[in-house]
Amino acid sequence: MSDLFDQVPPAPKPGAAQDAPPEAPRPLADRLRPRALSEVIGQEHVLSPEGPLGAMLTAGSLSSLILWGPPGVGKTTIARLLADETELSFVQISAIFTGVPELRKVFEAAKLRRQQGRGTLLFVDEIHRFNKAQQDSFLPHMEDGTILLVGATTENPSFELNAALLSRSQVIVLERLTLAHLERMAQRAEKELGRALPLTAPAREAMLEMADGDGRALLNLIEQVSAWKVEKPLDPQALAQRLMRRAAKYDKSGDEHYNLISALHKSIRGSDPDAALYWYARMLEGGEDPRYLARRLTRMAVEDIGLADPQAQTHCLHAWETYERLGSPEGELALAQAVIYLALAPKSNAGYVAYKAARAEARRTGSQMPPKHILNAPTSMMQDQGYGAGYAYDHDAEDGFSGQDYFPEGMRRPVFYAPPERGYERELKKRVEYFAKLRTRRQGG
Repeated sequence: MSDLFDQVPPAPKPGAAQDAPPEAPRPLADRLRPRALSEVIGQEHVLSPEGPLGAMLTAGSLSSLILWGPPGVGKTTIARLLADETELSFVQISAIFTGVPELRKVFEAAKLRRQQGRGTLLFVDEIHRFNKAQQDSFLPHMEDGTILLVGATTENPSFELNAALLSRSQVIVLERLTLAHLERMAQRAEKELGRALPLTAPAREAMLEMADGDGRALLNLIEQVSAWKVEKPLDPQALAQRLMRRAAKYDKSGDEHYNLISALHKSIRGSDPDAALYWYARMLEGGEDPRYLARRLTRMAVEDIGLADPQAQTHCLHAWETYERLGSPEGELALAQAVIYLALAPKSNAGYVAYKAARAEARRTGSQMPPKHILNAPTSMMQDQGYGAGYAYDHDAEDGFSGQDYFPEGMRRPVFYAPPERGYERELKKRVEYFAKLRTRRQGG
């Protein structure tokens, strides 16, 4: 049985002309594809002898893998080279174009190959796009050794892949290429092309930034630039006129969305208005809905600022309302001002912590009744039961404070709210301590 996925050219027919056809032009990215793992740029943390893949290869015990990283960092190349290193047949499929019938053919071909004494490294691109049933179909073939699975994904595997599949694989995190990595790649490309790129140093740096950490994108840009006939090296402005800046990687429903909102939230919590504005702008440039940002900013005001600045929540709501009235892009300025206000506001999560502690105590204590003295007694029978007896009306008490206990009878009084010495909560802390002293005095008397 022939394997539909092994790309082996047919042998020439007897008597046919043996002259090789002229070689078709190959893209620069294909010509520069590394021929050994030592040539892969930017992933030394996993490929070095101390890294997880290097250690596996040294020990001769390669396991199934999930390669997680952004586009253009070498996932396909690494998988292909791993097959070469371990002398396994390399079979590549994409989850976007492969259904159950195609998977069955792949597994049958791998079984036949195994009977003939050769293993299969099955590389699955975009593996997170397979549904649960399709992911489960890999498990028996991984367990009996029919295939060694290497999946590639740009999404967080813990969100997108089944626990059963993850338990049988090791997740390898590949990193976005830095400007230094991209420069090494550009130098390698110039050596292959046999000439330097017609760019000034600032324009060269601008081209590297346009690639946005994607090696494949950089090589495509270099291929375009190297084909230009120019009299003198181009500056950044001339380069920008000829090349469109690559859109930033951003998936509003994917991992990048959660990474950026986390960065915005933590920048505000860390009182850094510049960093907060940067991540806010990154999300807008990626096409994020400003209403989503308005909702999250309001949540930050409640969670991380709280009563340290009671105006923070109001400021966010007003900014949200302003956006609804003005729309984009004018209304986005109101949200930007809310970002600045929140970043510079005093921070306190005392209210948030108190709320969670109260919820936990409510779950623990179950259905304990309030003390009878604070229960209403609309009927004589309830009065006979002692409902409302002994209630002290606070407005009649000294300082408008009776000091009575309002927790269930027999329950030890907890303390949930502990305001810090920050912002407006300095005043609230004074009030908490004032009423605590009065309560002790009144209850003790």
